Amino acid sequence: MPQKIKEDIFFIGIRDWDRRLFDELIPLPDGTSYNAYLVKGSEKIALIDTVDPTKKEALINQLKTLNLSELDFVISQHAEQDHSGVLPEVLNLYPKAKLVTNKKCQSLLMDLLLIPKDRFLIIEDGQRLSLGNKTLRFIFTPWVHWPETLCTYLEENKILFSCDFFGSHYATSKLFANEKEVYFPAKRYYAEIMMPFRKNIKRNLEKIEGFEIEMIAPSHGPIYFHPQFILDAYKQWVSDEVKNEVIIPYVSMHGSTEKMVNFFIDCLIQRGIGVKPFMLSKTDIGELAMAMVDAATIVLAAPMVLAGPHPLAIHTAYLANALRPKAKFASFIGSYAWGGKLLETIKGILSNFKGEFLEPILARGYPKKADFENLERLADEVLSKHKEIGII
Repeated sequence: MPQKIKEDIFFIGIRDWDRRLFDELIPLPDGTSYNAYLVKGSEKIALIDTVDPTKKEALINQLKTLNLSELDFVISQHAEQDHSGVLPEVLNLYPKAKLVTNKKCQSLLMDLLLIPKDRFLIIEDGQRLSLGNKTLRFIFTPWVHWPETLCTYLEENKILFSCDFFGSHYATSKLFANEKEVYFPAKRYYAEIMMPFRKNIKRNLEKIEGFEIEMIAPSHGPIYFHPQFILDAYKQWVSDEVKNEVIIPYVSMHGSTEKMVNFFIDCLIQRGIGVKPFMLSKTDIGELAMAMVDAATIVLAAPMVLAGPHPLAIHTAYLANALRPKAKFASFIGSYAWGGKLLETIKGILSNFKGEFLEPILARGYPKKADFENLERLADEVLSKHKEIGII
């Protein structure tokens, strides 16, 4: 059923309690929601976004519950199908409605959903749309996280409908966010989806600073009734600040690499450095992505398989390269039995990493005294580097 947010403003999104994978890639331990909103003005009515196509019937039923004789505008803030997937059905149900979006989103929607050009009303950045006693203002926020993304600001009520900005994959019966409950789902969402666009997000955070925002209504997860909480969290996440932490994604086949990792963990702890190890054969990649948001150093650890790194290490390096964490330092620990291109392959994958590579530690076979001494040296170097950047 529709839920009232404020007078004539309704949440008509759908909670997907059981979904456990997004884009066939991202784990969803808490499910998700697809948030759509209805705004009734004194003269016009606007729907902001739709839902995932798997939930088409549930959205249409909510619209029918509201007994709308007509719908004037459908705002499309983002062309990805979990937001736009039911647009064709909504436009068929309300044949006079105009689909309001920008030119880039129009192009994508015409390609993805085959929506005819004459259904669109194209708006520009900063443009206003009057509903009578309510005014929608459009704020273009490109690359949060697609090039066409925009937000919608309801001026009279000071509500920012933020699309994927500030979202969380978090299915909850609570309409408004509990800050303690939503913090980690929101951080996970940022890490998995937004972190590659950190610089763009920083610019868009600055762009919305001029708006008086009393509520943030994202397209996934609960609504922020006290928005400063999530605004402050995003400012921290997109900053260049890192923590005195080393994350160690690792995989080991016969115990040699694991022995090195465990020894290295102890070395770091003895030096007062936080450590977060992740066994790649078992870890949740969302947890690993979250750890990448703040860590100063990433040390990947893996054995060689045939002539290159273990495939799980390759996958992790590719993930780190795509997510573009703000880590300042990186290194590699591994073991091998004969020659190969272990290091060259990993460094080649990490083409987006702009920090400093610390000297790797490779053991031939089971690690020996000299290898453990080298791990001590690497721990000392990490300590020195963390001190240099002022996080110890």
